[in-house]
Amino acid sequence: MKSLSLLVFTAGAVILGVELSAARLLDPWFGNSQIVWAGLIGLILLYLAVGAWLGGKLADRFPSLGGLLALASVSGLGIALVPAISPPVLRLAAVGLHDYLPGLLAGTLLVVLLIFSLPVILLGAVSPWAVRLAVTDLQQTGRVAGRLYAIGTCGSIMGTFLSVLWLIPSYGTRRSFYLLALWLLTVTLLTALVSSRNQRLHWLPLLALCGTLTLALLDPGSVRAQWDGAGDDPILYEDESLYNYIAVRAWGSERHLRLNEGVGIHSVSHPDSLLSRGIWDYFLLAPLFRADGGFERQERVLVIGLAAGTASNLYTDVYGPVEIVGVELDPQIIEVGRRYFGMTQPNLTPVAADGRRWLRSQPEDAIFDIVLVDAYRPPYIPFHLTTVEFFQLARAHMSERGVLAINAGRSATDFALVDALAATLAEVFPSVLVVDEPGPPDDLGNSLVVATLNATTPEAFAANVSALSSSIPHEFRQFAIESLSHIREADPPAGTPVFTDDRAPVEQLVHKIIWNFLRRSAD
Repeated sequence: MKSLSLLVFTAGAVILGVELSAARLLDPWFGNSQIVWAGLIGLILLYLAVGAWLGGKLADRFPSLGGLLALASVSGLGIALVPAISPPVLRLAAVGLHDYLPGLLAGTLLVVLLIFSLPVILLGAVSPWAVRLAVTDLQQTGRVAGRLYAIGTCGSIMGTFLSVLWLIPSYGTRRSFYLLALWLLTVTLLTALVSSRNQRLHWLPLLALCGTLTLALLDPGSVRAQWDGAGDDPILYEDESLYNYIAVRAWGSERHLRLNEGVGIHSVSHPDSLLSRGIWDYFLLAPLFRADGGFERQERVLVIGLAAGTASNLYTDVYGPVEIVGVELDPQIIEVGRRYFGMTQPNLTPVAADGRRWLRSQPEDAIFDIVLVDAYRPPYIPFHLTTVEFFQLARAHMSERGVLAINAGRSATDFALVDALAATLAEVFPSVLVVDEPGPPDDLGNSLVVATLNATTPEAFAANVSALSSSIPHEFRQFAIESLSHIREADPPAGTPVFTDDRAPVEQLVHKIIWNFLRRSAD
């Protein structure tokens, strides 16, 4: 009974460990959204239900310890195979998203979810099978079943905290699968050794354990291959931090920061150009939206979503050594910015923290003139950085001439997220304008939503551009002139949602934008 209890406890712990590791595995490719979590949790519960049914049926037909040990051994080996099987399938999913191939994307997602089906279904069969073996007195059936299921649930609790607080942060996603498999197979082998003298029962868990050790030792340990199908552009750096898969890629003389497997670029370095040639250049326009004049040398700038420092580099290069505070959730990205993107300006103070939490902790006299929000986990903006409550918090830390600018994704025809952010900002700020970054009509794009504490107009922006000092680099002055045709006053349609902490359907809007875009691309 004790050995069965230990096996049931371990199975419960490994189930939750696999679920949390699976979420971590899928996160870089499909995002960390409620719909991803709902899909994963729903499927895990489905697999467990199938496993419970299957375990009960098989236990009645084969009421032997050998069958249970064989089932646990196959499950452990299946968990160990996840790191080897999943990367090529996930790369196909990324191709489907990047090339807008809905069929390929849906098919690979289905395969990914099926990868976890076999080991989880088999783990779900452990408890009912163990109950069948443990019951020797029918009068004690309920007590035995209740005890074993309680033990399994306690194992799940332990597996939850063990995975989140120690296993995944300490060893990474890939090795977490190996360690979970080794844990399960070690307990399975011990159960065989303690509970049975039949040496034939020892061989399968022993072979599965050796196979898992071999897979773990032969695994290259790299988060991704150094060449991952993106042409001949080498990866200069890659690692998996607590929050992200981080890659720095060389593209000619440029360097790009990519987080996870999204199609977006989070930071860029152009050594041959002053500007970034991306949405970050439009953040430079923020101070020019004021009705009472443009940029002043004593400005204080707050960047929420610093990444590797593209926006802070641009502000320093164009406007001079203004005081900048950059908040980035992932401290490892800050180090990457210093090492690969020249994010070493003495006027920049990088802070590793959640942007909203950090801002809430600041004293009342911590005032900024410009607030830039570029915190993206493609394709999503963290919802708590899009709400009325967040913008009220930001306004409380802005000067009388304060300007806030936030980056928003869109397609050429669907501005739902841009409109929602504009409508939300209009609840807090008197003026909201939009800068639509020009781009290919058949691709996803970005807009910059700009809010000011003093009422302003596109004409005020044009006047500030004309008044730019000759000390401002010519390349930026020319860019600002060209941007005049892309600026408009925000005019969200009736019925546009206003985001609040209680209700902010950011993910729903993003899913709709992507779905409509993929559908048109497929047509």
